[in-house]
Amino acid sequence: MESRKQSEREFHNLLRDKKLESSVHFESLTANKKYYSITRKSLKFVERWLSQKCLGKKVLDYCCGNGGRSLSIANLGAAQVVGIDISDASIENAKINASNEGINKKLQYFVMDAENMKFDSNTFDIVYEAGVLHHLNLERAYFEIARVLKPDGHCICIEALGHNKIVHFYRKMTPHLRTGWELEHILKKKHISMANNYFSKVEIIGLFHLATLAAVPFRNLQFIFNPLLKFMEFLDSLILRLPLIKWQAWQVVFVLSKPSKDSNKVEQNSVKAII
Repeated sequence: MESRKQSEREFHNLLRDKKLESSVHFESLTANKKYYSITRKSLKFVERWLSQKCLGKKVLDYCCGNGGRSLSIANLGAAQVVGIDISDASIENAKINASNEGINKKLQYFVMDAENMKFDSNTFDIVYEAGVLHHLNLERAYFEIARVLKPDGHCICIEALGHNKIVHFYRKMTPHLRTGWELEHILKKKHISMANNYFSKVEIIGLFHLATLAAVPFRNLQFIFNPLLKFMEFLDSLILRLPLIKWQAWQVVFVLSKPSKDSNKVEQNSVKAII
C-alpha cells in the first residue's frame, strides 16, 4: 500500500476507535467537528436529492466511514447499499451499526481502496460521496466512479472548498486535524472541472456556508444559536449568488452523470453551474 494511503488508514482508524472517544486526545483530533453544527442546510439539500433518486436503486456509499449515510439511504428505500472504506475500523463500526438498526440485509460493507475498486463496471445506479475526494488521487477517483456507475447513473458529491483564505488558514494552523495530503488537496473550481474528463455532465447544484460560520461560537446557547443560524442561512442564500463571493463558501454540492467509458476521452466542456 502506498505510504499516503497507509497514513490515511492509520489516521481514520484512530478517529474511529471507540476506546478513545472519551479521551482528551480524541477531543483534540475532532476539534473541527464544531463547525458541522451549522451544516443543516447542505445536509437537508443532499437528503432531498437522495430521497428523489435512491428508491429501488443500487447505491455505493463511497468511503462510508461509520456508515451513517448508508443507513439513511437504506431507509430512503434503496434496494441495496454498498459501503467501502480504506479504514478497517470504520467498516467494522459500520457493520455493527447496520446490525443494531436491523437493516443489515440491505447493506454490505467492504474494506477497499477507493482508487482501485473491486466492483465490475456499470454496477451502481447512484454513488454518494462526502468529503472524500480531497483525500484521494482525484483523477483516479473520478475514473473509478465513472467506471462503476451505470451509463444512466449519477454521483452526488459534497466537498469542502479551498478558495476561502481565512478557512484555509485555519486548516494550515491545525495540521493535527488532517493528513498532509488532505491539507494540500482541498478542492477548488478547477478540480471540479477535471471531472469533465470522465463525465459528460458536471453540475454544480449548491454552494453552502459562509455567513453561517459566524453562528458556530453560539452552538451551545440554543436560544441564540437557532434564530442566528436561521438568519445567517437566509443571508447565505443571498450572498452566495453573487459571482465575486459565492466561491468563498465552505462547501459545494455537485452531481456527475453521463460517465465516459472511454478512459482516453477528454471533454473540454466548462462546468455547468445551475445555481
